Amino acid sequence: MTIRFHLDEHVHPGIAIGLRAHGIDVTTTFDAGLSGGGDPDQLAFAVRESRVLVTHDRDFLRLHAKTKEHSGITYCHQQKYSVGQLLHMLHLVYQAYTEEEMYGRIEYL
Repeated sequence: MTIRFHLDEHVHPGIAIGLRAHGIDVTTTFDAGLSGGGDPDQLAFAVRESRVLVTHDRDFLRLHAKTKEHSGITYCHQQKYSVGQLLHMLHLVYQAYTEEEMYGRIEYL
C-alpha cells in the first residue's frame, strides 16, 4: 500500500500543497483539527489514519524511543532544507517505501 502523510504543525503548509499536486494523500494538523494539540495526539492521529508523520520536532524521536507502534516518522531539522528540497525528499520517500516498510520506522532526512 502507498504511503499517506500527516504533517505536524511545524511543517510549512507549502509542503502539503506540493505533495497534493503530485497526487499524494496528505493531511495537516490544521486539517485534522489538532492545532495546539500535544505531540502524543499528533502521533495517535497518524496511527489511527495509517499516516507517516512528517515533523521537524525532535520530541517525536523521544516518543519513538518509547514505542515503535506507529505508522512511521520522517524527521529533519527545520533549517536543513528549503520547502522545495523537503518536498523533493518526501517525494523520494513516497516512491521508495510502502506503508508496511515505514511501520515503526524513522526516516531521517
